[in-house]
Amino acid sequence: MTNGIMFFYFLIPASIATILLKVTINEKYAFAASILSSFFMFILAGPVLMIFTLLGSLYIILKIKCCSERFTFIKIGLELGCFNLLTILGLSISYEYQSFISTNTGINLFAGVINGLFTSTIFLGIIPIVEILFRYTSELRLLELGSLEHPLLQDFSKKAPGSYQHSILVGRLSESAAKEIGANSLLARVGAYFHDIGKITKPLYFIENIANSKENKHNNITPNMSALILISHVKEGVELAKKYKLGDEIVDIIQQHHGTSLIKFFYKKALEINETSSKQDIDEKNFRYPGPKPKTKEAGIIMLADVIEASSRTLNDPTPARIKGFVKNMIESILNDGQLDECRLTLQELTTIRNSFVNTLNSIYHHRIEYPKDDKPNSTKKN
Repeated sequence: MTNGIMFFYFLIPASIATILLKVTINEKYAFAASILSSFFMFILAGPVLMIFTLLGSLYIILKIKCCSERFTFIKIGLELGCFNLLTILGLSISYEYQSFISTNTGINLFAGVINGLFTSTIFLGIIPIVEILFRYTSELRLLELGSLEHPLLQDFSKKAPGSYQHSILVGRLSESAAKEIGANSLLARVGAYFHDIGKITKPLYFIENIANSKENKHNNITPNMSALILISHVKEGVELAKKYKLGDEIVDIIQQHHGTSLIKFFYKKALEINETSSKQDIDEKNFRYPGPKPKTKEAGIIMLADVIEASSRTLNDPTPARIKGFVKNMIESILNDGQLDECRLTLQELTTIRNSFVNTLNSIYHHRIEYPKDDKPNSTKKN
C-alpha cells in the first residue's frame, strides 16, 4: 500500500465509537469498541492502521475521566492528535515503510493530528443526536441544564421563589456529598435543582412559598386533600421534565426523591381529627408518596439533602453540635423507614454523606463575629 493512500486512512476517525461509549456507558464497552474498530482497520488497511487505531482508542479511554465542559473534548482532540503524531512517527521507524523525514511521512504526521481534531469535532456533533434518540443525558447536557438561566428554572424562581431557593441549597448539599463518595456530583446538583419543579403549579400550598400562617391554604381543606396536593407535585414535576426534555436521569430523580415516605404532619393531623369526630380509621397509605424509592446513589443523596435542608430551617440557634446531632437523627430516621434500601448507599458512605452535610450546613449557618461597637461620637464639636 502506497504512503499516499495511507494519508487518507490516517484521517479516518475510527476512535469515535470508543469515545461515544466511554462517555455514554462505561469504559468496558469503550474497550470492546476499540478492539472491534482496530480489527476493522486491520481488514481495511493492514497492521499499521490497526495499531494506530488501537493505541489512539486506548489513549482516549485513559484520558477521559470527567466531562466537565465542552472544551474538555477539544483539548482531548488536540492531545490525541499529538499522540497520533508520535504513534505514526514510531510506526514509520518500526516498519521502515519510508524514511520518516520524507515528504509523505510529514503529510501522514499531519493527518494524525487532524484525526484527533476530527474525532472530537464529530463527537460534539453526534452526542446531541444520541441524547435525543436514546433519551440519554450526557454530562454536557447536564452542564446546560445546570445553568440557572434555563427557562424552566427561571420560571421556577418567579412562581415559587421559596421552593427555588430550597432547591439551590439542596443542590449545594447534594453536590458536595456526591463528590465525597465518588458519585456523579454534576448529576446530583442538577437533579436537585429540578427535583421540586412540580411545585410551580401550586406554589402557595408549600410552606416555603407562604409569607405567613394566615395565607396557608391548608387551613381550609382536609388533611387528605392536603396530602393529595403535596403528593401531586411529584407527578407534575415528571410531566414538566418530560415536556422540557430534561432526560430520564432527571425524571427518575424527580420521581424518586420522596420515595414512599410518609407526610407526617398531615397524617398526624388526620389522626387528631379522627379521634375527635369518631370517623373511620385513617389509611396510612393515603399519606405516603407512591414512590418508587431512590434507585441510585445520586437520588438517595438528594432525598437526604431535601429533607435535611427543609427541616434545618426549624433549628433554633444552629450551633455545630446541634447541626451534627440533627443531621444524624434525620438520616437514621430515613434509613429506618427503609427509603434507602434500593440505592446501594453503604453505611460507610452514609457516614461520609452525613459529615459532608454537617460541614455544608455549618458554612451556611455560621455565626458571624460580633464586632465591637464604635463608642466615638458621630460628629465632632464645632469651634
